[in-house]
Amino acid sequence: MNFNSIKLKVASPEEILKWSHGEVTKPETINYRTQRPEKDGLFSERIFGPTKDYECYCGKYRRVRYKGLTCDKCGVEVTHSSVRRERMGHISLAAPVAHIWFLKVVPSRLSLFADIPVQKLEKVVYYAAYVITHINDDARKRVLKELEDEVKMKKREFEDDKAKGTLVEERAEQIKKQLKSLKEGQILAEAEYFELSRKYGDVLEALSGAGAIRQLLEKIDFKKLLVKTEKELEETGDEGQKRKLLMRLRLIHTFTRHHMRPEWMIMTQLPVLPPEIRPMVALDGGRYATSDLNDLYRRVINRNNRLKKLMELHAPEIIVVNEKRMLQEAVDALIDNASRGGSAVQLSAQKRPLRSLADILKGKQGRFRQNLLGKRVDYSGRSVIIVGPELPLNCCGLPKKMALELFKPFVISRIISDGLAHTIKNATRLIEQAPAEVWAILEEVIKDKKVLLNRAPTLHRLGIQAFKPVLHEELAIKIPPMVCSAFNADFDGDQMAVHLPLSDEAQKEATELMLASRNILKPADGAPVASPSLDIVLGCYYLTSIVEGAKGEGRTFSSTDEAKIAFEAGYVAINALVKVLMGRGNLVETSVGRIIFNGALPANFDFVNSIMNKKGLQKVVATVTSEYGIDNTWMILDAIKDLGFKYATLSAITWSMADLIIPKEKKAIIAQAEKEVDVIEQQYEEGFLTNDERRERVVETWTATMDKVAKVTPLALKDSGPGNSAYSIIDSGARGSWASAMQMIGMKGLVQNPQGDIIELPVKSSFKEGLSVLEFFINSHGARKGLTDTALKTAEAGYLTRKLVDASQNLIIREDDCKTSEGIEMYRSDGDEYGYAFGTRCFSRTVLEDVKIGNKIIVRAGESVTREAVEIINNEPKIDVIKVRSPLRCKTLYGVCSKCYGYDLGRGEMIKTGEAVGIIAAQSIGEPGTQLTLRTFHKGGIAGVDITHGLPRVQEIFECRLPKGKAILAEGDGVVEEIEDKEALKAIRLKIMKGKKEKVVEYLVPRSIRLFVKVGDVVERGFQLCEGSLDLKELFEYRGIEAVERYAVNEIQRIYVPEGNTINNKHIEMIVKQMFSRVMIKESGETDFVPGEVIEKSRFLEINRETRKAGKAPAKAKQLLLGITRVSLSTESFLSSASFQETNRVLVAAATEGKEDRLRGLKENVIIGKLIPAGTGYHLTGTEEFLDEEVLE
Repeated sequence: MNFNSIKLKVASPEEILKWSHGEVTKPETINYRTQRPEKDGLFSERIFGPTKDYECYCGKYRRVRYKGLTCDKCGVEVTHSSVRRERMGHISLAAPVAHIWFLKVVPSRLSLFADIPVQKLEKVVYYAAYVITHINDDARKRVLKELEDEVKMKKREFEDDKAKGTLVEERAEQIKKQLKSLKEGQILAEAEYFELSRKYGDVLEALSGAGAIRQLLEKIDFKKLLVKTEKELEETGDEGQKRKLLMRLRLIHTFTRHHMRPEWMIMTQLPVLPPEIRPMVALDGGRYATSDLNDLYRRVINRNNRLKKLMELHAPEIIVVNEKRMLQEAVDALIDNASRGGSAVQLSAQKRPLRSLADILKGKQGRFRQNLLGKRVDYSGRSVIIVGPELPLNCCGLPKKMALELFKPFVISRIISDGLAHTIKNATRLIEQAPAEVWAILEEVIKDKKVLLNRAPTLHRLGIQAFKPVLHEELAIKIPPMVCSAFNADFDGDQMAVHLPLSDEAQKEATELMLASRNILKPADGAPVASPSLDIVLGCYYLTSIVEGAKGEGRTFSSTDEAKIAFEAGYVAINALVKVLMGRGNLVETSVGRIIFNGALPANFDFVNSIMNKKGLQKVVATVTSEYGIDNTWMILDAIKDLGFKYATLSAITWSMADLIIPKEKKAIIAQAEKEVDVIEQQYEEGFLTNDERRERVVETWTATMDKVAKVTPLALKDSGPGNSAYSIIDSGARGSWASAMQMIGMKGLVQNPQGDIIELPVKSSFKEGLSVLEFFINSHGARKGLTDTALKTAEAGYLTRKLVDASQNLIIREDDCKTSEGIEMYRSDGDEYGYAFGTRCFSRTVLEDVKIGNKIIVRAGESVTREAVEIINNEPKIDVIKVRSPLRCKTLYGVCSKCYGYDLGRGEMIKTGEAVGIIAAQSIGEPGTQLTLRTFHKGGIAGVDITHGLPRVQEIFECRLPKGKAILAEGDGVVEEIEDKEALKAIRLKIMKGKKEKVVEYLVPRSIRLFVKVGDVVERGFQLCEGSLDLKELFEYRGIEAVERYAVNEIQRIYVPEGNTINNKHIEMIVKQMFSRVMIKESGETDFVPGEVIEKSRFLEINRETRKAGKAPAKAKQLLLGITRVSLSTESFLSSASFQETNRVLVAAATEGKEDRLRGLKENVIIGKLIPAGTGYHLTGTEEFLDEEVLE
């Protein structure tokens, strides 16, 4: 079935009857004796179709030849039983019932149309109040005339008694007022209603329940209501009222445009889902498990039938009304049981709330997220992983038994074609016996197949990679050591899942795009992710280090081969410094180890003559990748891996307590600190310091002390003698860090309590010396904090990733070049603050103007910054600003163009059209988010920058929340008049000039906060007056879109970079682009937009372009800045929003606005089961779409 959009509307009763194949009148499901569906019940075969293929209920017609016939005896159509999944029924309701979503979901659509507040409306719907549905004007005139006559008569009677006469007049006035004030849609309490109906029964007609509301809605004339609403909108000055009227205006427009009527929101026909979607399953012991929906439907049918009966019997009003209320509640429970709340929730026999239609859709276990966005798949296996050091980078070891099960269909096919068996059954039996022929066939079958390995949590695309399977006898999956960092895997019991791509296209994609040897670079920053670590680093470090006075030092060799032979013969040690004649006749001072190491690199690679630590190896891999291409890098990685393992073994580096030498200077440093702390305590006791200041100074003293101890720690190990193992392991970057060494032999230092405050008593001992009892307890605070933080914040980071993906999922590369001449400026000073080199930040970007040093051009305009250019820019301080193309300025509609995006960092080449760059950006920011959160754990809870600055701050920025510790911005251009100290606060007085007017504004800030201004400073609007985080919305208001973009990007980098996570700016820019991707309509011009509507900028510009082409007036809009959750919920696609959050709200809005989902993004297509319009599924539509922003404010 091929379609390109899905539309939601409110269904009319006629539409519901059209879907239906019959009315369900009985609450029975199946007959427990015969196990067959009951006639006219919830599983009736007459309505929903036969339970057995091509066989009617009574058995008169069987077999396919009667297909399409309807049995004259039992009324069942002879057809396939699968129709029971698609045929619907209906229940004709004895009284109209309000749809709870249109009544309760904010803003209530019924309330907007009826112009009655929600609380009052609910009272009417649940029969607790009355609403006037009709006023008889003739009768009203008659009553008023009669009243006047009566007043005249009474006046004559009381001519003498003036007081009574006045009373009569007053009373008459009250009654007149009351009669004149009666109008349609007025709500009356029960007592009021009874009084009025007794006195003026023929003047008004008032009803209760959903039927009454339906009558009011039927009378609505859209044209008249439109005129009335527009008039009210002009007259009102109240903001809240304005918003409400705009919402009503929008509803009137959408209902008119899509030919819908408001009374359809009150149901008279209730659709019944196909029975296969709410099945009954027989359990053993003659019992049945049934879907909750059957229970809910049963209650509706029972109450409906009882109500019909009562109405036929003309039962007393009070009984009928009670039954009607129960019917309304039963239908509410069926549609949305959870939102009823309190005692109204319908419970099952086990006293748990029944799962209604709304509950089936929403939440993590709902239809959208459980079944449509994530499905269980066949052909998969899972096992523990172990290391396979012998495996090449693109191979993985599969257990034989698992592989046999995974490839079973392929093996069966081969067994039959080879003639070892003739039927599938016999082939399966043969496989179970597993003779040698079967294993041989399995080897044949898997020869050119790839399998996918996945390790949960899959935080970025490198969490699933393809490998060539290699069979082995064990029960664990083997993976090559170099892919561990991409999967974030270790071998302490981690498990991995294996998936087999079945079709040829899937196998092709696995080979060309997902093979581990093709995924060497990290999409976040383009650095190699498959780079040597741990033992490999240690081996290469040992191999390339030089030991003074080693055997054979100072010898000279005529070639590298001669040097190797001398080493093999035992004349020269592997680490001795020797001279070797290299090609081109240079005599190079090196070692045999370094010659062996260079043997693993490509033949024409520059000779690497330095000690190889982790950083050095990464640099070598990066150079190899950029010079020789990704496809040739994996073999070099494998060669380095083999060398590393071999020499790590031969080096015999071990590790013992004796390697950990405590620094001699430590005692003196700590004694000095203790003296300083005593002085601070004394000053406090003499009243020179407040408690806060004392605490701050004590913490500062101990922090400085820890820094001093940290400086002497590496020296203590280095000076302890040549080849200290602990020093080698840490210095090479193989394992551990100087921070962990500091804890082992220096001092543990300051730790935090569970609230995240620093405990001012430091742990002075190191782990080697052992902690005192008090220190042990202080330390356990920090340790526990580390563990709990890890557990809690991992979920936070996962949620952030989900929100980011949802906000950016429809950003796809749509074309090669949008031809824009706009870009953004990247400044050297920005990155210097947080230590991210300028050239590296510009890597992969397209530049708009030539980058020059003097007259020499390094990068031409229109080209991308390459690795070579990065080095030059990093080392040339004169280049302090580069203008580059950016997704923020891209003119492509509904996506980005290649040029504005630049290189594909994960592949090291220009990005191709169809790449899902939005999702890559979200993964690049979200994946280190969990690293940020896990960081407290690795430091073992040492005090310092805890991630509380990190993740919550990232969320504040992306969600546009009011930040904690907000900085103050000047609200206009002015001069700082004075800064005054009040007790705990400082007051900054700013004189602001507005034309000829001037005003003085006072800002109060806490005393401890640093100010960025002094008296007499001239400041511009939006200048930051003190330290703290900026509020993006305020910054946007004062300084505009560019200031927000630059600040947000830098602020995010400031959090990630110090943690060692480099993310290319363009990923952050993609998310910031989405935060600015919505506009609010100001004037609709001659378009279908409604003022106040929030829409996607791309759609706004697209419609405006079409409007201009047609020679009509375009709409005008105001640029918005929204947080990522708001962006996800305001997307054009209701499928994507509904599957994200607030499902019922999104669906109600979509239905009442007649929304059409054009299936542009990725999620929508996954939900309806189409290939996603990205990557290999991206088919060029050939529409060139650019922006023009002239009508945007």
